[in-house]
Amino acid sequence: MGSICIVLRRPPYGTVDASEAIRHSLGGITEDMSVKLILVDGGVNTAKKGQDTDSTEYLNMESGVTDCIDMGAEVYVDEMSMENAGLRVGDLIDGIKISKAPEIADIIRNSDTTMIF
Repeated sequence: MGSICIVLRRPPYGTVDASEAIRHSLGGITEDMSVKLILVDGGVNTAKKGQDTDSTEYLNMESGVTDCIDMGAEVYVDEMSMENAGLRVGDLIDGIKISKAPEIADIIRNSDTTMIF
């Protein structure tokens, strides 16, 4: 089984980056890969629970992140990016891991493949 690290730097809405990162995460899981989804910079907002997209044309990214966690992906949020976005632990989807930059660097270094969105 290979491993893949997917880094999402872009916000959850306004581009296809978040949906593509989630799609590739789910694809890796179905291929029996070890999947680690890392949310940094604007991507940390993808980890926010209670996202309401009913009045938009966007798919809800909260459900996609939850699906990733439920299917076995490990999802990490960069602590500094989270703080810069004004997010607190209670704002995050259950199952998200908060990590510091050195741990994230180790995850990326130890992955067979890395994709950045």
